[in-house]
Amino acid sequence: MKLLIDMNLSPAWVKVFESQGYEAIHWSMVGEPNALDQTIFAWAGEHDYIVFTHDLDFGAILAVTGHTKPSVIQVRTQDVTPNHLEKMVFLALRQFESLLLQGSLITIEEEKLRARILPLAGRFRT
Repeated sequence: MKLLIDMNLSPAWVKVFESQGYEAIHWSMVGEPNALDQTIFAWAGEHDYIVFTHDLDFGAILAVTGHTKPSVIQVRTQDVTPNHLEKMVFLALRQFESLLLQGSLITIEEEKLRARILPLAGRFRT
């Protein structure tokens, strides 16, 4: 599983993911820092990366386009640091691995995880 970390999250996430055996790259390493979300989304899809973001726009892109990839993991918390979210993120990766590989939108909130299979016509899973 390969993860593309959006600009709104710290590049420190790269090492956190790599320490758990995941391939990860921060957008600033492959694209322009001010790139449009659609550009990041398209790059992730073309290169088989899962987008890891704090930006709700990626869910909106999935809803509007009906795409089945890339998968998106969106974090909906105030504190998006690895120290605060690491356990929840890895729980989500383990719990929803098969869904992420087939195409899904995973939402990480303070107290719960949600998954929707792409295209966004599927049901929520908790």
